[in-house]
Amino acid sequence: MRWQTARLLRRRHLSTERLLTLTTVAVLLLAWVLLSQFHLVNPLFLPAPSAVWEAFVTTAVSGYQGSRLDQHLAASLERVLAGWLLACVIGIPLGFLMGLSRKAKAVFDPVIEFYRPLPPLGLYTLIVLWLGIGEASKVTLLFLAALPPISISATEAVANIDRAHITAVLALGANRRQLLRHVILPACLPGICTGMRISLGFTYTVLVAAEIVAATAGVGWMVWDAAKFLLSDVVIMGLIVLGLTGLGLDLLLRCLERALTPWRFIHK
Repeated sequence: MRWQTARLLRRRHLSTERLLTLTTVAVLLLAWVLLSQFHLVNPLFLPAPSAVWEAFVTTAVSGYQGSRLDQHLAASLERVLAGWLLACVIGIPLGFLMGLSRKAKAVFDPVIEFYRPLPPLGLYTLIVLWLGIGEASKVTLLFLAALPPISISATEAVANIDRAHITAVLALGANRRQLLRHVILPACLPGICTGMRISLGFTYTVLVAAEIVAATAGVGWMVWDAAKFLLSDVVIMGLIVLGLTGLGLDLLLRCLERALTPWRFIHK
């Protein structure tokens, strides 16, 4: 009976949260419609929702600068996922290494902490000098943007493991492989998943910077190119597409997190 009551309360809280989310979106859309309807803002700076929708349809059907919207989106996703996946492959083991070894942390941590706060555009100029203006420089910039959140989260996850658990498992006769598989990895997965989500979001924010040099396709490039010609409807449409795509990717990562760490969501 108590369990059923708790489940009912959780459903009510979830319904309330969804209602608040829908209300927030509706209020923002209504404010946008009213501002454009009564000409309170210059359409050059804030076009009407109908104009943004027309830009979406036109770009999706006829294209923008020779490529349809799905082609722009595919090019951007290919770059983002290539850089982010490469950062996951390198950053997670590197974070584990830094979390388990102080010497490794002394070697790699200063390098990551040095370039982590550098502005993407400033870093990109150097990467272009080294790698040229092709896809390699774009993916490299996205990789460098994605690496610090993943490696730092993995390092902190390893460092925050309860040492009493490790001592207890070793006392029971577990070897290093069993310790890694049954204690360290499960304890680190929540922190690593959070770092992956943060990293993907940050990589997405660097996308426009990665696509402004010698690109001919990509949503970030489309937004940048449209801004040069004051096509605010295309700019806003592109930003909305980027935002919705980012939400979709984050939702996929949340599902992956639930699959990898189901014990965290039993009572949610």
